[in-house]
Amino acid sequence: MKNYYPYQKRNATKNYFPLPNEIFDLELSAGEIAVYSFLMRCENRKTYQCYPSYRTIGRAINASRNTVRKYIEGLCEKRLITSEPTTIITQLGTKRNGSLRYTIRPIEDAVRYNYEMQIKRNDETLQRQRFLGDLNDEKILQEKA
Repeated sequence: MKNYYPYQKRNATKNYFPLPNEIFDLELSAGEIAVYSFLMRCENRKTYQCYPSYRTIGRAINASRNTVRKYIEGLCEKRLITSEPTTIITQLGTKRNGSLRYTIRPIEDAVRYNYEMQIKRNDETLQRQRFLGDLNDEKILQEKA
């Protein structure tokens, strides 16, 4: 009797891409995670770069170009990726805009930046609370006088 496998056997090194666990700790929206995942899927594993258009990314994650642009800006602000414009030269010799070049940055940079932003927000909150506390103390002293 022949062995029957209801699912195809899959090679663990093909058709998969790694996704760092830390992205779930960086306060990303679901759309930003989807875009980051797609860019990780497209990236060249040696150069950490890829060139998909907003339209291509939008089709993959079922989002409009403007929404994709918003998610890309968020990923750049959180230091997960960098994006830079490219140019192409047509057969007629004219220079045209190409698609954006995305570079996936090391996750450690994004984690460090996230921690720095959390500390900054906490410091601002503490200063605000101290200021409000000082105002309340002054009001109490004025009422007693």
